Amino acid sequence: MKLHLSDNSGLNIFSGYGDGYVAVNQVRYTDSMIVLPEQIVEHWPVSSINQLEMEHFDPLLAVQPEIILLGTGISLQFPNASLIKKILARGIGFETMDTHAVCRTYNILSSEGRHVAAAIFVRPPDR
Repeated sequence: MKLHLSDNSGLNIFSGYGDGYVAVNQVRYTDSMIVLPEQIVEHWPVSSINQLEMEHFDPLLAVQPEIILLGTGISLQFPNASLIKKILARGIGFETMDTHAVCRTYNILSSEGRHVAAAIFVRPPDR
């Protein structure tokens, strides 16, 4: 699916998504990644919810976003509650949703001028 959002700010926005990819600023990515307003971290070294550790969130926490959006692939899965509590204790919001919903939500929040960060799993759908 192609997303349409007019953006002249020069900040990162999701421009599309589909089976096994997301596009940021018209560039397709097929690996798990972190998207920040002014930075993309390719090849985020985690590909499933069960692998998540607190240190995986370090690049996001370093920029102190208002909210972190975790995209868990094609289906909604929740990380360990202790991880969420640790992030919330830092005064940072945290939401978990499927990756496609994260793409849409990130764009909306970013267009409102919110300081948002996304960590997403990008993988082909289960067949």
